[in-house]
Amino acid sequence: MAILGLSSPRPVTFAEARAVIDADGHGEPGDREHLSREFVSPEVDGWTLVMGAWCDPCGERHAEVLRSCQELSDRYGAAQAYYFGAQDDGSAWLVAENGQVIRRYAATGEPDDASLTLGTPLPCERVKLLELGLPADGDLRAASAEQVEEWTVAAFELAPEVAAAFGVTPFTLSGDTKVRGTGLLAVTPDGAGPC
Repeated sequence: MAILGLSSPRPVTFAEARAVIDADGHGEPGDREHLSREFVSPEVDGWTLVMGAWCDPCGERHAEVLRSCQELSDRYGAAQAYYFGAQDDGSAWLVAENGQVIRRYAATGEPDDASLTLGTPLPCERVKLLELGLPADGDLRAASAEQVEEWTVAAFELAPEVAAAFGVTPFTLSGDTKVRGTGLLAVTPDGAGPC
């Protein structure tokens, strides 16, 4: 929490956090309320999840999220950030290890998606590309329009699979998940406002 600058934590359950984060994510256009709070999970299978729009790797704070992941991975060995729009809004992922960004990719249908791409395709991306008959390196310049569309559709749904390949995803938490500690709802620097 200190590295991210989160403050004013209060204990919450996963269910309470989901309701708050979902409500925050459905604000009015131009409203920055969705950036005011994040849920910091208890440790789940050795990972701590930080959930909310403030950690979106392809959103308006993408540069700050990249730096945070680098810093967190430098300290803890690995850090990732994900975006998954459960209503067919796309996916994005950012994977950092030992202070270095390994990969960032956005498939959200936005014009700047390509400009956010860093690194080479991850193993799970390569598998999906090969399944579609595309080059594993992700170079789609020789691909047909139909193949590019197939990749776009596949990538829109890929963030949960990437997350599972690198650690844990909220979609796979169950009664068998090892949990240690208490979940916290915390205020982001955006939510704290000026000092």
